[in-house]
Amino acid sequence: MAKRLPAFLRRLHSDFQLSIITLMSLFGILAITPYAIYRLLEGNYLVGLADATIVTSTIIAVLYAWRTGDTVKPGIYLASIFSTAAVLITINLGVNGLFWIYPLILFNFFMISPGKALSATVLVLSLLVAYALSYPGRVFESHYQMVSFLVTGMMASMLTFIFAYRTRSQRDQLQVLASHDALTGALNRRAMNEELKIATAVFRRHGGHSALLLMDLDHFKQINDRFGHQAGDQVLIQFAEIIRSSSRQEDRLFRFGGEEFLLLLPNTTEAGLLAAAEHLQQQIAVRLRGPGGAVTASMGGARLRAGEHWESWLQRADQRLYLAKSQGRNRIVLNNEPSIPSTHQA
Repeated sequence: MAKRLPAFLRRLHSDFQLSIITLMSLFGILAITPYAIYRLLEGNYLVGLADATIVTSTIIAVLYAWRTGDTVKPGIYLASIFSTAAVLITINLGVNGLFWIYPLILFNFFMISPGKALSATVLVLSLLVAYALSYPGRVFESHYQMVSFLVTGMMASMLTFIFAYRTRSQRDQLQVLASHDALTGALNRRAMNEELKIATAVFRRHGGHSALLLMDLDHFKQINDRFGHQAGDQVLIQFAEIIRSSSRQEDRLFRFGGEEFLLLLPNTTEAGLLAAAEHLQQQIAVRLRGPGGAVTASMGGARLRAGEHWESWLQRADQRLYLAKSQGRNRIVLNNEPSIPSTHQA
């Protein structure tokens, strides 16, 4: 148990939405369980069963989220269960049940996207108003009370919507900044390490060779020295755009460091890796221009081998890149094959 606690806390720390579902669900279970027991003991079986259903559904949803890593379906499921139960409880308890609508509003905005949460809130309020108009006096004591509740409920919803939308937007921006290179828009080295680990794990379980292609701009330091770093930055931006537009949708581009980039190519054969490298070098020759004229790139590639660690895989590709540069630059070297000269040599 003591060994599992650090892993549990690390996962909560690394997965924001899972931590939100877990913590909100824990609060919900602790808050609702005493009411469920009390109402069942008092003979109020409808509300007691609704409370018990909420608690049971919450436990199932949290376990599913932890087991699968999917937080979207459990969030929608919990929001649906909580909203339905809140309506039934309010109809049964009358005005005393209305107090549960406000925490429901907050809960939904934490569980699901702001747009879905706002829609759920509007639906809940509409159902309660429709019931109150059909059966006067069962929920609200007067029309004035009903209108007051509707206005305050919508105000709470809109304010929570604004807060949730801004929070989600800022979190998305932080995630992009944490995983992407600010200059070129390529994924950064931290993201690269994670993707390579995933690629090796997928290969162990399901097969399907992935390949790496390391690319280094030739004589890039001369561009910075002669024309300044701003000119060099424009070359890097242009290079990344060329690689992205010339690659498959499933290929992943990373900035490895400085003027080095790495392209991860899932499900790629030896011939496919060579074809991709040659195509990219052709596009670079045609489209990549710096202040001093054409800019070329050296490339080293390697396919993942059975039982290979991701760091060893990366090291093999890096060694191929070193050979390509030491043998004259503007060349492609794959695995342990001899260098393949580019048709556009430096």
